[in-house]
Amino acid sequence: MTQTVIVLEPGKIDKHYWKDVFQYRDLFWVLARRDVSVRYKQTVIGILWAVLRPLLTMLVFTLIFGKIAKLPSEGVPYSLLVFTGMIPWFFFASSVTESSNSLVTNANLLSKVYFPRILVPLSSVLVAAMDFAIGMVLLAMMLLYFGFMPSWRLLTIPFFLAVAFSAASGIGLLFSALNVKYRDFQFIVPFVVQFGLYLSPVGFSSSVVPEKWQLVYALNPMVGVIDGFRWAMLGDAFLIRWDIQLISVSIAVILLGSGTWFFRRFERGIADVI
Repeated sequence: MTQTVIVLEPGKIDKHYWKDVFQYRDLFWVLARRDVSVRYKQTVIGILWAVLRPLLTMLVFTLIFGKIAKLPSEGVPYSLLVFTGMIPWFFFASSVTESSNSLVTNANLLSKVYFPRILVPLSSVLVAAMDFAIGMVLLAMMLLYFGFMPSWRLLTIPFFLAVAFSAASGIGLLFSALNVKYRDFQFIVPFVVQFGLYLSPVGFSSSVVPEKWQLVYALNPMVGVIDGFRWAMLGDAFLIRWDIQLISVSIAVILLGSGTWFFRRFERGIADVI
């Protein structure tokens, strides 16, 4: 039986970094499966939490924005408007939160063996993907209940999910590196995520934002994702603006690129700092 010997030389890791990422892809799936297992096995209500959280949030938002504030719902049930916004938002928020804490929670592993550290925050995003899948099942049941039939637009869902993944990964990589050096970020990240919930069109339609602020509002990449998600799920009730989509995609790509660059710059000293 042959064994692969990895020789660490100055500068060699940087030259073959992405090749190493590909070679350690099995570790990526191992870490992801472990995180998913821990998430659902070591809880009292387990997978039920992924069901209760969006449902309870939907009820609160429907009451506040739909019943009390009486914001427009573009002719669809307000609960459905809220739920179609929450599914991509929870995927984004959970991805950022999980990846931000990933390096700290895997401190023992990082200080013992070599592997591309970027695999740790990226693998933690799959935990959010599991919640997303459960949320999609609930959404499908709601669509059938309210009589909304799927169309070809469903084929665009992977595109909007990829935009959310790119934005969340970029922010998660940035925060995960900062969290190693400045542990205050474990308290800052939940606040930022909670604040972002109200800056995104989760509990309301983007149509309530004045036209002159629409393009500025689109600098939040989740605006394009949520608008696109509603367009794909609810059809003509929600029109899609391609200029806003272009801005959201551009911001997501910038976040992913800058987050990866910052993480790579910081990665060399992670084992020493953590």
